[in-house]
Amino acid sequence: MRVVDKSSSRDAALQEAFGAEVAEMYVQAARGEANAALQRALELRSFLAIVEEQVARVRDRVHAATAADGAMDDLRAEELRWDADWLQVALAGRDGYTAALDELLRTMPSPHQAAAPRRGMSPRIAATAPPAPAASRPGAVRTPRP
Repeated sequence: MRVVDKSSSRDAALQEAFGAEVAEMYVQAARGEANAALQRALELRSFLAIVEEQVARVRDRVHAATAADGAMDDLRAEELRWDADWLQVALAGRDGYTAALDELLRTMPSPHQAAAPRRGMSPRIAATAPPAPAASRPGAVRTPRP
């Protein structure tokens, strides 16, 4: 099954933000008609759909192994520990992808906003403090701040 055909927990938010069905957004991207925000959103959505499928597979495997009508002799603590570890990693990945996609949707310019500054206008430079460190995400490395 193609990732386009998989659903994700953020499909409704994407449809609202970009005003099109998910399949149509992928068609726009394939034609080269997608802007940078849509391209990035679709990349994140693709990863999210895959990791959510993995979460569901592990969840279903644990449910099947621990079903009330299951044979007690078939339960293996080591297998359940592996599933718990796998589920923890998959959920951490899901959390990272949803956070990144939500941040992209929150910070992208509205469709009605001009794409570039007008000629003759110089961009404003503001002195601001660097952003606070983001919540820990899978693969993120914290570095000391000066």
